Amino acid sequence: MWLHLAALVGLYYLLRWYRERQVVSDLRDKCVFITGCDSGFGKLLARQLDLRGLRVLAACLTDKGAEQLKAQTSDRLETVILDVTRTESIAAATQWVKERTGDRGLWGLVNNAGISVPTAPNEWLTRQDFMKVLNVNLLGVIEVTLSLLPLVRKARGRVVNVSSVLGRVSLYGGGYCVSKYGVEAFSDSLRRELSHFGVKVAIIEPGFFKTGVTNTEMIYRTFQKAWDQLGPEVKEIYGEGFLASSIKSIGLLEKQCTHHLSLVTDCMEHALTACHPRTRYAPGWDAKFLYLPMSYLPTFLVDAMIRWSSPRPAKAL
Repeated sequence: MWLHLAALVGLYYLLRWYRERQVVSDLRDKCVFITGCDSGFGKLLARQLDLRGLRVLAACLTDKGAEQLKAQTSDRLETVILDVTRTESIAAATQWVKERTGDRGLWGLVNNAGISVPTAPNEWLTRQDFMKVLNVNLLGVIEVTLSLLPLVRKARGRVVNVSSVLGRVSLYGGGYCVSKYGVEAFSDSLRRELSHFGVKVAIIEPGFFKTGVTNTEMIYRTFQKAWDQLGPEVKEIYGEGFLASSIKSIGLLEKQCTHHLSLVTDCMEHALTACHPRTRYAPGWDAKFLYLPMSYLPTFLVDAMIRWSSPRPAKAL
């Protein structure tokens, strides 16, 4: 019995390996629009797809980021300045993409732009703190997607949304986890709706990687700022010891992050170029063997694990 089971599992993975190796034809004729190309995953993916021969339309937040990217790529790659929190900027970028794709439509849309701060216990933050993150990570993803959707549908192309393992397991307060849970929900509904038109939607759920999103100095500054703005009552409830332990945990984050960003961009590239892309990709060993398994555990058990490993407030029961 066990031998037959092992044979079936082996056959399943062999067939999956064969299907996933099949590549879309005429890649050189296909256009891909990527947000957040100033640094990190977006910048590396733009360079990677450019080397592969695709026509890359890279959206950067700053002129400096655009100039640096163009200096590292071929003449085929084009850049545009895009702020995903501004409707007029999204509209201008959409028109820019239309002019470059023409009747072919847009083969790939990669929603990669994102921020992670402010991050702190929810009670320390304001509505504006949450909205700062949600405007980029969730509402920006939705508005960019809706604006470019007619072009993607015309090409029967792909939408690739960058979520996170923190869209499966919420480890801390602030808008980041909330936004990534939202990206998961939006992507699931979008995938089901667009399947009628031959459009495929993939979700990337990376673990912890060394990018601007995990910049410990930036996280520390915003955490300390949130603490400094608290009233004396809340400060007394949490205590200086909680603050010190939390800052120490932030410092350890850098050691947990891998520098191999290509683990993520390889998944993005596969989602754009494979005939049979996966629905979800989980790049990083921590994603595969810690956070995704955690997401399937009973809630009370996950709560206990996170509580055990988190700093304890001074007035905790």
